[in-house]
Amino acid sequence: MMKSGSIFLIAISLLMYLSGCQSCRDERYPRPRGYFRIDLPQKKYILFDSACPFRFEYPVYSRIVPDVHPIAEPFWINIEFPLFRGNLHLSYKPVRNNLAGYLEDTHEMAMKHIPKARAIRTENIAFNESRVFGTEYHILGKGVASPFQFFITDSTDHFIRGALYFNVRPNNDSLEPVIRFIKEDIRHILRTWQWKPKSR
Repeated sequence: MMKSGSIFLIAISLLMYLSGCQSCRDERYPRPRGYFRIDLPQKKYILFDSACPFRFEYPVYSRIVPDVHPIAEPFWINIEFPLFRGNLHLSYKPVRNNLAGYLEDTHEMAMKHIPKARAIRTENIAFNESRVFGTEYHILGKGVASPFQFFITDSTDHFIRGALYFNVRPNNDSLEPVIRFIKEDIRHILRTWQWKPKSR
């Protein structure tokens, strides 16, 4: 026959076990950091044709505004993506025996991201029929300020440098779906790009 002291110890042990199990069920574990779901719009394009010495098709979910920065030059524009808080800056330069300098400046601007970049991959652009030639810079890395840059030229009269930025703290791992989405739009812009004849 069990003594009352033994029964008391068993009862206390059972009570501690049950209360311990209850606290296990209520314990909260930290969840991994989540990000907002990004709804990507259906792709559709319209023609941009203005006083600028070029024309192209751009996405209907973006808007084109003049660059009002104090150092902006004629025909500098921004293609804004309000849904994603992104901007594609386009800087136009007329070519007057100074193409080599523009190419060097563009390369240097891309290479400035090296300290934060995991890698910088380049890809050639060549649309012979429309005389659109250049290079894409895919700048990989979580904290780089501009994940995609490029230049295009007809090699005789016109030059454009493009750079994609987001008005958010850089975290390109979480922005990757948006970056891929906008890269497709930029490639459409480049495929449909046409230089206008230069006035002599």
